[in-house]
Amino acid sequence: MAAILAGEDIARALKRIAHEIVERNQGLSNITVLGIPTRGAYLGRRLVDILAQIEGPVPHGTLDVTLHRDDLRLRPPKPLLPTQIPSEGIEGRDVILVDDVLFSGRTIRAALDALGDLGRPRSVQLAVLVDRGHRELPIRADYVGKNLPTSSSESVRVMLREIDQIDAVEIVGGEK
Repeated sequence: MAAILAGEDIARALKRIAHEIVERNQGLSNITVLGIPTRGAYLGRRLVDILAQIEGPVPHGTLDVTLHRDDLRLRPPKPLLPTQIPSEGIEGRDVILVDDVLFSGRTIRAALDALGDLGRPRSVQLAVLVDRGHRELPIRADYVGKNLPTSSSESVRVMLREIDQIDAVEIVGGEK
């Protein structure tokens, strides 16, 4: 295992992403943040807290993509956290999806399908803590905490204090 990010690195990356979101969107007046469970939901909540310190409260929630995944036939569905959409909804809003690791792009494709069931946002932007490459779909993150080139035999493990009692990102596995 190789430790890539420690707690302070994760906090710094989220602060940078928050500032990039404010700058790119010229404020937060039309922003809604939706975290993808499990760890994306917790990162989304942290991001919303930082955005609130910068510019004020931001509508936020979670987006369960379980039933939109293309691998349902390979494993039974197990919803992690329910979808919770803020009272403002997503119609005509700029939605920021938040996830922990961007890998093949399939989770984000499922998230886009799930969003489509809920309404029509004005735009959808993607914020990820780690982009590890190896895309199978033409999906790119707008905001990245850390680009982390990996081999396909490696895994990226994100640990968050809300679940794992520690904040860290590690690379696991690989060639021996």
